[in-house]
Amino acid sequence: MKILFVDSVHPILEERLFALKCVCDFDYQSSKQEIETKINQYEGIVIRSRFPIDKTFLDAASNLKFIARSGAGLENIDLAYAKQKKITVFNSPEGNMDAVGEQAIGMLLMLFNKLKKGDAEVRRGIWDREGNRGLEIAGKTIGIVGYGNMGKAFAKKLSGFDCRVIAFDKYKKSFSNDFVKEVSLPELQKASDIISIHLPLTPETKYYVNEEFINAFENPFYLINTARGNHVEISALVSGLKNKKILGTCLDVLEYETKSFETINSKDLPEDFNYLCASDKVILSPHVAGWTKESYVKLSSFLADKIEETFFND
Repeated sequence: MKILFVDSVHPILEERLFALKCVCDFDYQSSKQEIETKINQYEGIVIRSRFPIDKTFLDAASNLKFIARSGAGLENIDLAYAKQKKITVFNSPEGNMDAVGEQAIGMLLMLFNKLKKGDAEVRRGIWDREGNRGLEIAGKTIGIVGYGNMGKAFAKKLSGFDCRVIAFDKYKKSFSNDFVKEVSLPELQKASDIISIHLPLTPETKYYVNEEFINAFENPFYLINTARGNHVEISALVSGLKNKKILGTCLDVLEYETKSFETINSKDLPEDFNYLCASDKVILSPHVAGWTKESYVKLSSFLADKIEETFFND
């Protein structure tokens, strides 16, 4: 089996495939159009998010048997057309769900305990204890929107914080357990002190957090987004921060990111972005929830497991 890697992943995937007598080629530089001219030579492709796997690409990939997406999100792959062409699509959300859960908690702790502000002040010789009095997660109600791998991991990691965890998932039912209670969206909006978004990006979930969503909350709340930037409409978020419907936010992702997630469109950033940067109620990171040394290995290991089980375990 010949497999083309178009994004870099942990070498354990290549090692595992080599042990299965696969031939692995690597092309991290060629354009999508250039890859299309040779993809018919391959039965597998390994990708993160460098370019979309659309109908044009899949039509060119006449011998493709599988697409291995290192990570969770599949929005760059035309899943329906891949299925029609009998191409198996693998992803590996199990590989970075723990990292995402830890990052969400870390950002929340940083916001609640004013660690960004306190650290900067002490470095300038300012010792303001009262001005850096924090909040506790204990006693709060945390609402999770989307209860897949990431939402489950976040809920489990919250179990030691003596908080109440509730979740809404439009496409899942009867998932209440020791870590979470299933609720409706109106119940979640009524009860939550903190909201964490754990949704896949689809046309249905683009700008899921908008003015209507924010205004539906009975009380002001904190917002965490470690999923996709386009889940949160930044203009609505900034309005919510200004009118105090939103008390603070932790954003690992932004709607200004390029599709590959490697950069933001820095030349066209609006004034809303400057507001986020200037606010001490905002914690920002560069799409690194799930981007740990451990997850780097696990993302590839889970893909290798799935490829081996599907194509090599007769």
